[in-house]
Amino acid sequence: MSSSSRQFVSASSSSSSSTRRVASTSTNTNRPTKASSSGGNEKKAWVDPASLPDQGDISSVSGNAPDYVKQLNYNTYFSYGVGAEDSFGYQVGRGVKFVDVSIDRKLERQGRLEATTVAEVTVNKHMLNGAGMLHGGCVAYLIDNTPLVVLGLVQNVNGVGVTQAMNVLFHSPAPLGTVLNIVSTSVSLGGRVMTSRCEILDKETGRVIASAFLNKMQPNMSKL
Repeated sequence: MSSSSRQFVSASSSSSSSTRRVASTSTNTNRPTKASSSGGNEKKAWVDPASLPDQGDISSVSGNAPDYVKQLNYNTYFSYGVGAEDSFGYQVGRGVKFVDVSIDRKLERQGRLEATTVAEVTVNKHMLNGAGMLHGGCVAYLIDNTPLVVLGLVQNVNGVGVTQAMNVLFHSPAPLGTVLNIVSTSVSLGGRVMTSRCEILDKETGRVIASAFLNKMQPNMSKL
């Protein structure tokens, strides 16, 4: 465990009370109740992850995030990222497996929380372009599933959002059979705009396939 990870479960003297509250959350396996709205009957522009059906298998997911967060992250991913059998990306999305979900308190960021998810998927025929390599559009699809959901669950806010912008750099090709390691980390979550960064690596060689920064925002109900 890194020093920043230890800070998530063991507080420094300057932030002991706030860290203890986070550590308590991380060991609670009960699902939280739906966040209340300050606007009374204000309509929410998202679906509460706790109301979604259970999907995925968290038994092999490592990381210090509590089990309910790992489960709700999976539920959100399958509902928004995979969808029904006739949805775009279904053949790709159902093959993605989360292997680590963690939440760290970063001392260099004044004790702010940072969420990281690590997922894996093997490049299959549904992910290829005409040259037999991982399609750039598929790369964007994989990047769009962010750890902001995890951070939002811990902070009891909506971390789903809608994609506003994505800046992707393509570093090297990935042929059929390549095992991709998708490492995504939250950058900021506040107000209406939230940001994460991502690297997609060849698991066997460590070669960087693509890297990206992604901006999401809370949807405007009047435009839905």
